[in-house]
Amino acid sequence: MRASTKWVIAARDAYNFCMTSNQNDPAASARGSQLASDFTVSLHYDRRLYREDIAGSIAHARMLARQEIISAGSAISIVEGLQSIEAEIAAGDFPWRDDLEDIHMNIEARLFELIGDVAGKLHTARSRNDQVSTDTRLYAKSAAVELVVAVWATQNALLQQAEAHVETVVPGYTHMQRGQPVSLAHHLLAYFEMLDRDAERFANAAHAASVSTLGSGAMAGVPYPIDRHSVAEELGLGGITANSMDAVSDRDFSLDLIYAASVCMLHLSRLAEEFIIWSTDEFGFLKLGDGYTSGSSIMPQKRNSDFAELTRGKSGRVVGNLMAAMTTLKGLPLTYNRDLQEDKEGLFDSVDTALMALGVAEGMIESATFDVEKMRNAAESSYVLATDIADYLVGKGMPFRQAHVIVSNLSEQAVGSGRFLHELSLAEYQAASDLFDEAVFDITVDSSIAARDVEGGTAFNRVREALEVAKLRMSAVTDDS
Repeated sequence: MRASTKWVIAARDAYNFCMTSNQNDPAASARGSQLASDFTVSLHYDRRLYREDIAGSIAHARMLARQEIISAGSAISIVEGLQSIEAEIAAGDFPWRDDLEDIHMNIEARLFELIGDVAGKLHTARSRNDQVSTDTRLYAKSAAVELVVAVWATQNALLQQAEAHVETVVPGYTHMQRGQPVSLAHHLLAYFEMLDRDAERFANAAHAASVSTLGSGAMAGVPYPIDRHSVAEELGLGGITANSMDAVSDRDFSLDLIYAASVCMLHLSRLAEEFIIWSTDEFGFLKLGDGYTSGSSIMPQKRNSDFAELTRGKSGRVVGNLMAAMTTLKGLPLTYNRDLQEDKEGLFDSVDTALMALGVAEGMIESATFDVEKMRNAAESSYVLATDIADYLVGKGMPFRQAHVIVSNLSEQAVGSGRFLHELSLAEYQAASDLFDEAVFDITVDSSIAARDVEGGTAFNRVREALEVAKLRMSAVTDDS
C-alpha cells in the first residue's frame, strides 16, 4: 500500500471517530457552538475604533436633539454616558464582553448600564452599517494624516544626508551594473521624490475618507428629519455621501489608503535593498548605525542589516493586504454584506506596518555613514565614462549611433587587456577614430557630472538647486500644517 494511501485511511478513520463521538458529547457540541460564535466576532481588532465610534455617536445624539427627534435631556445623558465610556476605555477599566461581538454593541450595552433605557434612543435614525462605515472613515482619515507626517520626517532625514553629500561621487547603476557617475545627493533625492508622491497619495486618501455616511441607515436612508451636514461638520468631515446604497457598501477609501501604504512600502523596500547591498563588504559604500543592525548567533564578525531586511520583507505583507481587500470586495452585490467585516484587519495592519517602516527608514538614513572615498574609487575604477567618450565624438560631428559602436569596441578592448578606458593610449583611441585627441583624457567623473547641467540632472549646481527647492517644499507643507 502506498504511504499516501495509508495517511488518507488514517485521516478518514479519525474523522469518523470524531463525528461519532461528537454526536454523544455535549462538550464537543458546545465547542462547535463556540467556534461558530468566535467566527463572527470582530471585537479583538475593531475595539481600536472606540474613539471614532464614540465621536460619531456623540455627534449623532446632538444632532437628534437639535432636530427634536429626541429631547435635549436625553442627548445630554447619552453624551455624558459616552464620555464616561471613553474615559473607561482609555484608562483600561472598560468591561469588554466578547459575547457582544463588536465595538459598537459593547459600547451600547455599557451605555445601557450607565444611563438606563434612554440609551436606546441613540440608535434612532442609524444602522450599524452607516455607523461602522463612518467609524472606519474617521480612522482612515486620521491614519492617513499621521502617515503624511511620518513621510515628511523620513524626507527630512534624506535632505540632511543629501546636503552633506552634494559633491560625493558614487556610481549610478542600471541593471545592477555601473552606468554613469552621479552625486550621492542626487541619488538620495530620488527617494525624496518617491516619498513626496507617497505623501500626496496619503493626503488624497485622507480626502477620500473625509465623507460622512451617517444618515444612510441600513441601505435606504432613514425616515427622520435628520441634518447629515451638521454631523459631518462636527466630525471634521468634508461632506456627506450622495447615495445611501453606495455609502454603506463603499470601501474605496480603505483601498486608497492601503494602496498608498503599499506604494510607500515598495519605495522603502527599494531604499532598504540599496542600503543592504551598499553595506556589504563587496560594496562597502555605507555603514548603518549599530541601532539598526544586529549580530550573528554564530559568526561574531557579522553585523546584519536586519531592520532593512525586515522593511523589505514587510512590504510583501502590505501588498498582500491590498490584494486581500480587493479580492474581498470584487464579488459583493449591493449593499452591505458581512464580508465587509474583513476590511479592517488589513487596513489596520497596513497603517501600523507603514508607520513602523517609515520610522525605521528615518533612523537608518540618519544613522548611515557613507564611505566617500570608496564610492569615488568605485566610480573611477570602472567604465562609467564610456557614454561621455561617445558624447565627445558626437561633439566633433559623429552620429551618436556610430560613436556608440566605436566606444563599445574600445570598452571591450580595455576589458580584454585588464585596463580601464582612461588607461588606453592615445594611439589606441586614434586607431578607433581619428577624431580623438589629447582632450579625451580630460574626461573624468567630475567632468561627466558637471556636463549633466540640465534641470533634473546630476551636475552639482543642479543638485544644490534641487536640494533648495526640496527644502522649500518641505518648509511650505510643514509650516502650513
